[in-house]
Amino acid sequence: MTTAVKNKFPYRYDEVGSLLRPEALKQARTDFKAKKITATAFHEVEDEQVQRIINKQVELGFKAVTDGEFRRSWWHLDFFAGFNGAHFFEPEKGFTFHGLETRKGGIKITDKLTYNPDHPFFADFTKFKAAVPAGITAKQTIPSPSVFFPNEAAEIFDQHYHDFAAFLADLIAAYQQSVQHLYDLGCRYLQIDDTSWGMWASFSKETINPDLKPLCEAAVKAINAIADNKPADLTLTMHVCRGNYASTWAGAGAYDPVADYLAQLHIDGFFLEYDDERSGGFEPLAKIAANGRQQRVVLGLVTSKRPALEAQAVLVQRIQEASQYVPLADLCLSSQCGFASTEEGNHLTETEQWAKLELVRDTAQKVWADD
Repeated sequence: MTTAVKNKFPYRYDEVGSLLRPEALKQARTDFKAKKITATAFHEVEDEQVQRIINKQVELGFKAVTDGEFRRSWWHLDFFAGFNGAHFFEPEKGFTFHGLETRKGGIKITDKLTYNPDHPFFADFTKFKAAVPAGITAKQTIPSPSVFFPNEAAEIFDQHYHDFAAFLADLIAAYQQSVQHLYDLGCRYLQIDDTSWGMWASFSKETINPDLKPLCEAAVKAINAIADNKPADLTLTMHVCRGNYASTWAGAGAYDPVADYLAQLHIDGFFLEYDDERSGGFEPLAKIAANGRQQRVVLGLVTSKRPALEAQAVLVQRIQEASQYVPLADLCLSSQCGFASTEEGNHLTETEQWAKLELVRDTAQKVWADD
C-alpha cells in the first residue's frame, strides 16, 4: 500500500473540503427549486461559481483544490442518496447540535444497497476535474461508510436489512465500486469525512463505551476494505470532526477512546479537528505514529466556525507540541473543518474564509520552510 509520506498529499497546507456558498449560487438553487429558472440555467451558475473558487484556491497557492462541495446540499446525505436502495427524506425534526436543531434531512434504506454507475457525484467530479488547471490536483470528498450505519440519532431508517453483517457487506461493495469509478474518472486524492469517531469519543470517557465497540470494529473493517482495495496511486485520507453546522457542533470529547481504532486504519493520512478544547490533547496521536504506517496527520488548528484569526505564534507553538507525539515531518496544517458542511454555511464572510486559508498557508510555510 502506498503511504502518504511517499505521496505529496496531504500537503503541508491543505484544506478539508467545503467552502461557503456564494449568494449567487444560493439564489440560483432557490429559483431552480421554485421552477423560476431551468436546470440548464442553474447548472451554468454552478459551473461559474465552482470555477471561481477553484481559481481562488490556486491563487492562494493550494496544490490540491476542491469544488467547495457546491453541487451538493449536505456533506453526506447527497452521496448516500445516490446509492441504489437509498432515498433522501425529511424526518419530523432535524439533528440536535449544541443549542441548535439542523435542517431536516435523513436517509431511508428501502432496498438492497448497490453501487450506482449513474451516481450524480461521477458527473460532478468529471466537470470539476476538467475545470482544474494542469499541475493542480482535484481533491474529492465523500462521507465515510461509518456515517451510514443505521441509527436513530442520525435519522437513518433501515426498512430493508434485518442483519447488520449483510448491510455492511453490501455497503463495502458499493463503496469499493464507487471509489474505483472515481479513480477511473481521474481522481487521485480522495477524502472520506467521518463524524462517527468524534461522536463515539464524545459518548465515552478514557476508553470506548462498550456498547460502541461493535460499531468501531465495523468501521475499521469497512474503511480498511476500501483502503486495501483502492489503486496504489490513489491517496486516501480521513477527516474526523464532531459536527459542523452553522458554526456550531454536536459533540465534545478527546480522541483517547477511539485512538486504538484510528491507529488500525490503512489510510494515508488523517485530518483531525483540534481548534479548541473539545478535541482534547495531542497525546493520542502517539498511537497513530507508532503503528508503522508513517501516515501524515493534518492538524486542524484553524477554526472554520469563527471569523477571528488565530495568532500565528500560537499555531506554531501547537504544531511543536504535537511534534512530541508525531514527527514534524509527518505533520501538516489545515482548518479544523470545512466552512459549509451544508449549504447554510458557517457564520463567516467569504473574505474571512480566504483569510483563514491564507493563515493556514503562511503558517505551514513558516514551519516547514524547506519543504
